[in-house]
Amino acid sequence: MKRFGILVLAVTMLVLAVTPAFAKGPPGFGFLYYDGDVVRTVVPPAAMPKPGTDPLYPIMGGAEGQLPVAGVAPGDRDYRGGKWAVNVVTWNVDPYLLTSESEVLAAAEAGDVTITRVPEADFKCPIQP
Repeated sequence: MKRFGILVLAVTMLVLAVTPAFAKGPPGFGFLYYDGDVVRTVVPPAAMPKPGTDPLYPIMGGAEGQLPVAGVAPGDRDYRGGKWAVNVVTWNVDPYLLTSESEVLAAAEAGDVTITRVPEADFKCPIQP
């Protein structure tokens, strides 16, 4: 249980580092990988009802240049506006760069990473076109 609490704290810190805090004020910006490309996000100054629906994979202790990985983006049938369902990725081997959901899932199937759903960390942050 202590490990889960540390994991939730680490994810929260990662989310806040990648995207600005959810306080009132102007939107903030951050970046994610989606299908091998870097995409820009915007954090609206509003809270999001939980749970999230769009898969997001923050990667803990990843390789140099690692960003969180989005599973969907604008134009995808299942994209719900960046209502992120946080799935934390931790390494079981030496980390390497992951830039798409398919790579994250393949790494999990190979046993290279473990994916843990953390609904307490869900948040809203739309991807910009």
